[in-house]
Amino acid sequence: MSLRKDLFFLLGIVTFFLPFFVFNEVFEAYYQFNLEHGVLMSFIKFSILATLGEVIGLRIKTGSYHQKGFGLIPRAIVWGFLGVTIHMAFAIFAAGTPVFLEKVGFKDAGSILHSDLSWKKVLVSFSISTALNLFYAPVMMTFHKITDIHILENGGMLQGFFKPIHFARIFEEINWDVQWNFVFKKTIPLFWIPAQTVTFLLPEEFRVLFAAFLGIVLGVLLAIAALKNSA
Repeated sequence: MSLRKDLFFLLGIVTFFLPFFVFNEVFEAYYQFNLEHGVLMSFIKFSILATLGEVIGLRIKTGSYHQKGFGLIPRAIVWGFLGVTIHMAFAIFAAGTPVFLEKVGFKDAGSILHSDLSWKKVLVSFSISTALNLFYAPVMMTFHKITDIHILENGGMLQGFFKPIHFARIFEEINWDVQWNFVFKKTIPLFWIPAQTVTFLLPEEFRVLFAAFLGIVLGVLLAIAALKNSA
């Protein structure tokens, strides 16, 4: 039965994404809308793809794609909001980090980011990814963890999601052994910094989309963290 569910799930994903690869008109429509409404598309992409990652993570943890109290819609709202902040963070760090590099002697770092692939471009992209993941990612990950606990405490209900979030109490309840030693110390340097180095090597219009696809991987990593938390 589980294999059948997995096959239907995979078929659904392929059916959803296939038109973007098969029909040029569909891709062009997406591309144009993304150029004109980047912030809105960041919300949509993350609400779909990162939530999809959490659903896969739930399958890893429980053997099921759905569980009472999981809160699919509240999670999608949170990821949509985080997608907007990620779009903002990409713009800030992609612009600011090359300026800092130029101030410490890396000549033409800003223009190198928009040039052809070279070891200098990789170094600039790595620097942007490192700054982003050291200064922004821990805050984003902690906020996500707090909202995750809030959603579960309110039974995954949309109405409960809009109740005030008890940030101080939930912050103290986070398992910081897992959050620090696995989520921060391992996933950031070993996965996120290299992966998002690739992100900043891509043309600007594809960066958020690639990051949203990485959100699927994040769902798997969160599932592993949850298994460590319950061990």
